[in-house]
Parts: sequence; C-alpha cells; structure tokens
Amino acid sequence: MERKNRNWLYLVPVAGAVFCLWYLYTSFYDVVYSDYIRLVNSYLPDVWNPAKFWVPDLLTRVPVNFLARIINTTFFHYSIRFDQVLGVVSLALSAVSVTYYVNRKQIGTIWFLAVMAVMFSLNKWEMLNNGSGWVHFLAFAGFYYHYQIWDRVWGGEERKGDHLQMILLPWILILAVAGPYCAVYVAVLIAGYAFCMAVTWKREKRLEKRYLLYGLSVLLPFFCYLWSNAQVVPDWSGYGAAQGSLFQNLFRIPGYFIRFVLKSLASVVTGQELAKSMWSTNLPYLAVGIFVAAAYLLALYLQFSRKLYETTVFPLVMLVSGAMNHALILVSRWSFLVEDYGMSSRYALQFQVGVVGILLTLALCWKECQKAERQVIWRGVAVLVTAIFLLGNIVTTRKELQTAPYRKELCVKRAETALDFENKTDDELRAEFEFRTSWDQSGAMVRNALTILKENHWNVFHQ
Repeated sequence: MERKNRNWLYLVPVAGAVFCLWYLYTSFYDVVYSDYIRLVNSYLPDVWNPAKFWVPDLLTRVPVNFLARIINTTFFHYSIRFDQVLGVVSLALSAVSVTYYVNRKQIGTIWFLAVMAVMFSLNKWEMLNNGSGWVHFLAFAGFYYHYQIWDRVWGGEERKGDHLQMILLPWILILAVAGPYCAVYVAVLIAGYAFCMAVTWKREKRLEKRYLLYGLSVLLPFFCYLWSNAQVVPDWSGYGAAQGSLFQNLFRIPGYFIRFVLKSLASVVTGQELAKSMWSTNLPYLAVGIFVAAAYLLALYLQFSRKLYETTVFPLVMLVSGAMNHALILVSRWSFLVEDYGMSSRYALQFQVGVVGILLTLALCWKECQKAERQVIWRGVAVLVTAIFLLGNIVTTRKELQTAPYRKELCVKRAETALDFENKTDDELRAEFEFRTSWDQSGAMVRNALTILKENHWNVFHQ
C-alpha cells in the first residue's frame, strides 16, 4: 500500500519546542543556581584549560559539555538560557524521531498528537528549567535516533549507511553524550540484540551474526565508560539515610519499596506537584501507579500476542527502556527512604520513554485490528488508557503553567541576591541558591562561584 505523505506532522515538534521556550520565558530568569554552582567552581573561568578536560573520569563528566561551556562563555556570557535552548532543541529532536516513525508506519494522526502531548508535557519542568541537564535531553535524542535505525534494519527497510551507524552510534553516545544515562541504553541494546538473534533463529534457523558485531560495538565503549567511572573520587560522605543493603531492607520494609515503585509509575500520569495538591492519602497515588503498571503489562501482552515485534521493535524497545528506568531509579534512590522520591520531575524524561512505547503499541494494534464485533472491548480499553495518560499530562501541564510566574519571581529574587552577594551570609547564599551538599563549605562555594562570574562579567553580572 502506498504511504501517504504527511510531512506536515514535523511541524508539531517545532510547535512543541516553541511552547517549551515560551514556558521557560515565563518561568525563569537568567541566573545560576543549584548544580551551576558546582560547575562554575569546577570549570570556570579557564574553560580552555586542557588539564580540566583530560582527567581520568572524563567520560562521567560528559565531554560534549566542555564544548558547550566554551561556546557559552565565549558568545553568550555564560547564559543559562543557552543551555535551556539546547535542551528544548534536543527534546524536539526526540519528537522528530517519533514523528518519523509515525510517518513510516502510517499511524493515525490522533495517536500521534497524543504521543506528542506526552513528550512536550511540562512534567519535565525541573529538567527544562535547570539548563545544566540539557545534555540528558540530547542523550535521549540520540537514543531515539539509534532505535529508529535499529527498527529500519530489523524491519527490512535498511538504508545505505544504517549498518555503519549501528556500529558507530554507541561509541558516540556512550563516550561523548550519555554519561550515567548510558546504563539503561546499554542494557536495552544488549538484551534487544540477543532477542533479535533468538527470533531470527526461531524463524529462519540461522545465526544473525551482525548482531554480535553490534553488541560488541556497545560493550567496548561501555567498558571504557566503566573504567572512567572507577576513577571518580566521591565528594560527599554517606549516601542516603538507610542502613544496610537493598535486599536487607527489601525484607524489612517491603511496603516502602512497593509504594516507591507505584508512586514513580503514577508520576507519568500526574506530576508530583499536581498530585500533592489533589491527594492527601496514598490510595490515589497507588491506584494510578497500578493503572500504569497494568498499561505496561497490556502493551507487553499485545506485543507478543500479536507478534508486533516481528516487523518493528521500536515500541517494544521503548517499553523495556521505560521499565528499566523505573527500576534504575528505585535501585539508585531507595536509600533516601523517601517514598515519593521517584515522582520528582527530574526523572520524567526517563520515564516518558515507556509511555511513548505504550501509546505506540496501542496505536499499531488499533491500526491493524479489524472492525469485528469482538474488537469493540479492546478498542474501548485502548481509548480509556490513552485518555487517562493524555488527561493526566494535560492537567499536569496546566498546573505548571499556573506555577510558572511564581518560579520566575523566585529567580528574580535570586538574581537580586546575587548582585548583592558580598553582603549576604553563607547560610543565606546556601539557601537562596539551592546548593546543599554534605560539605560545610557550601555557602562559601556559592560565594566563590558568584565571585568568578562577577570578575568575568558573566551571567547575571553581564550588562
């Protein structure tokens, strides 16, 4: 069947990017805070100093950040806006990959718009506002792009250069862009390549050796990253509040882990701020979390019962990646003993991958299923699941738009404090700039960072 030309769909990611930029204009004033205090102290003002680049733990510092800092300080006076724009553009690039997939698979426009509403939801407000995380948006754009190439190769639509890209992309993304986000990316690729080999063997009784090469091209750069990560010298004492290992606590306080997981799942429907404003007990959180878990299971059931994976792996890869990100946050953050920690906006970018996988799976099934009477119930379930995800993200976005002016007010107040930082105490600086570490010198570090910026006429000190 001839494919319809729907290139106009690419205007939607552009519109989403414009929306996010408008949101940032209403929610942020250009002044450093939080992670930027550490970055200024670590890398400024001598951004050209090779000694700060060629360090054993270079890969954990994400090399592309060094180039971005050079450009930012040289042309934009170390503006947070510059980093925020990079983040929004990277988010739009992820959306472009999904748009390409929707076009290639001729998925319905309504389904496409639902996916875009999730991708540009403001449940990611913290990542959008804190420009230092822009590179994580870029990493996910790279992941989405790689998954698209993989999907073409698997679906028999391979183009010239796809084989080479399958080999080179992990090297580029793991070593230069992804940083700690490469863990799930690597796990998904290795498991996925093994799955593709197993399916090919079962279907054709032959060993698809190219996936061995692809797997090796993932493991080699990942081992380089692990070596670099082993060189990191921790700059904090202690980690979390829990005593004992994960497994010891799993048997001691199993309810905590269940609530942690269900609340993190719930966050993809209702953001943390919205949920806290609506619910005073755990029951609604857990109910929404159970719904999201059921949606994951439904999508996986459809993938295997209808054998969607035989022609396309992109939605299945997204599903597995989303589930792994939930597991990763549990493993890495449980020790703080805060059960709604996984609801933080900073993790929405990781979690939304799974929602995109769910919606694309439903969309493929909707497209392929016949209009027989026995399909009526299934269609109703698909509409209900999609509607809940869509409504939750729209309401979350509306809540954040209402909050945006107040966030900007705090930024303006922070800028005023920065301009008068010599007359502020360390405690005032520590609180105002949200820089809290286990160090006793965190207030002094804020003061030192602001001194560097003032001496170089950067950021809020640039006239």
